[in-house]
Amino acid sequence: MKIALIIENSQAAKSEIVHEALTSVVGPMGHEVHHYGMYTPEDKTMLTYPMNGLLAGILLNSGAADFVVTGCGTGMGSMLACNSMPGVFCGLVIDPTDAFLFSQINAGNCMSMPYAKGFGWAAELNLQDCYRKIFENEPGLGYPKERAEVMAVNRGVLTNLKKAACHDMLTVLKTCDQDLLRTAISGERFEELFFANSNDEEISAYLRAL
Repeated sequence: MKIALIIENSQAAKSEIVHEALTSVVGPMGHEVHHYGMYTPEDKTMLTYPMNGLLAGILLNSGAADFVVTGCGTGMGSMLACNSMPGVFCGLVIDPTDAFLFSQINAGNCMSMPYAKGFGWAAELNLQDCYRKIFENEPGLGYPKERAEVMAVNRGVLTNLKKAACHDMLTVLKTCDQDLLRTAISGERFEELFFANSNDEEISAYLRAL
C-alpha cells in the first residue's frame, strides 16, 4: 500500500514526529510512506488545510496513493477539506478506538488527526497506536461483526451519494482556484513522488501543464 502523508503549515514543526511514528508502524507491515510535506516550518510551499484536501483528492483519484494521512491543529479543517473531494472518505481520528472503528465500519481511504489539540506528553505513542489500528487489520470487516453486511451496504450507498454530489476529479482541478492548485502541488517532492506513482494520465497531464 502507498500511504501519503500531508502536513499542514501550522503543524509543520511536528512533521518529523508524525513521519517517524507512521513509518515505524507501517514499514514493518510492508507499506510505503510518501511524504508530500510540509517538512519544516521554513518550507517554501505553505500547505493550508484546504490544500490538504485538494492534494488528498489528487493523490487518491489518480492512484498515486492508496491511503492519505493528514491533519491540522484540531483535525477538523483537514477532514472537511478532504471530504469535499470526490472519492475521498476521511475520518477524524483522535484515539486508537476512533482508528479501529473508522477502519472496520467505514473502511475509508483518508484519516485526519489533531496535531495541536491534545498533543501532549507521549503524543507520539498515541500516533503509533492510531496508525496501528488503522492499518493492522483488513478494513470493512464490521464492528460488531454481526452488522458487517449492513455496514457494507451503507458504505455503498454513501459512495453513490458522493458520486452524485461531486464532480469528477479532473473537473475539480480545471474549475478550482488555479493559484490554490499551483501552490498545493508546488511542494519540493511533489513531482518526484506523484508522477512516478499516478495511474491517471488525464490528471497527470493537466498537472504537468500547470
